[in-house]
Amino acid sequence: MDTQNIRLTSTEIGGLWTTYIQDSATICFLQYFKHHTKDKEILSIVKDTLSVSQRHIDRINQIFEKEQFPVPNAFSEKDYSLSTPPLFYDLFALSFIYGLSRISMPTYGNITSTVARLDIVNFFSECIVDSKNLYQKALNLMLSKGIYDRPPKISYPKEVAFVSDKAYVGHIIGSKRPLNVLELTELFFQIEQNYFGSILLTAFLQTVKDEKIKKYFKKGKKLTEKIISLSNEILLDDGFHGNIPVSMEITDSTDAPFSDKLMLYIINSLNSSGINYLGHAISRSSRKDLSSRYIRLLPDLLTYSEDGLDLLIERSWLEQPPQSIDRNKLIDQEK
Repeated sequence: MDTQNIRLTSTEIGGLWTTYIQDSATICFLQYFKHHTKDKEILSIVKDTLSVSQRHIDRINQIFEKEQFPVPNAFSEKDYSLSTPPLFYDLFALSFIYGLSRISMPTYGNITSTVARLDIVNFFSECIVDSKNLYQKALNLMLSKGIYDRPPKISYPKEVAFVSDKAYVGHIIGSKRPLNVLELTELFFQIEQNYFGSILLTAFLQTVKDEKIKKYFKKGKKLTEKIISLSNEILLDDGFHGNIPVSMEITDSTDAPFSDKLMLYIINSLNSSGINYLGHAISRSSRKDLSSRYIRLLPDLLTYSEDGLDLLIERSWLEQPPQSIDRNKLIDQEK
């Protein structure tokens, strides 16, 4: 199909614009990991991921230039330094790629379902495959190094069962049925994602000098700890072992390798993903006590997101997404 005369839709622009910003930020971290990583197996996957992100950037550049659409400023070599001592041990680079690809797969799937122009559909379809391949590589390497914490296991049921009692959904307070596999999945990955966020926040707190941003990171770390504690408490109450991190993966360096702008962006992006995952957990949890606990967490995450946006706006770091024309303003404009 000839796409030459088909203008990009708002969803296509939004997907491309967001991907460009995210990949430019990712490249900053990957360049840093590439410079410091000593483990050859981890370095190999860092290079693969960097190549994928750079390819995405180049392709979006081509599309925007052809459409005569402004390319975002995003992030660049100004937002990271290779001259500082290592802030992370090698294993964190692997954890970063694992976490990144886990978030990217559903994100690209969602974008692909909202675009129609053939070249854009093909691009985001390729992005899905890229993320899947990186996830598999990262997962296999984590398994081989013995650092992947597998989700909880259950005894196999002997037969198919149907819910016959409304007590299945339970009550907010009182006796509860055992967790089902859908609920266990959400709890496990709530813990995993928040451990990842907690590690990043701890590293950023060691290096950030701006007191307002430091206060914001401290608030975020307390929030991740709250979610981890809550999720582990539910697992323990149901007879499962709580999940614990393999290691903190952070050195004792206090020199900042990343700009305040980049650190703020990454944490705000992770919080946005956290809101999305929490909404998904609510939709998948049949037990009333679980959905109730998740719902009570949402205001904390939404407030934290607003605080992060306020900091970005105060410092003129928040790049405005493309927006539609204010028709009312044009109509009311004096001739």
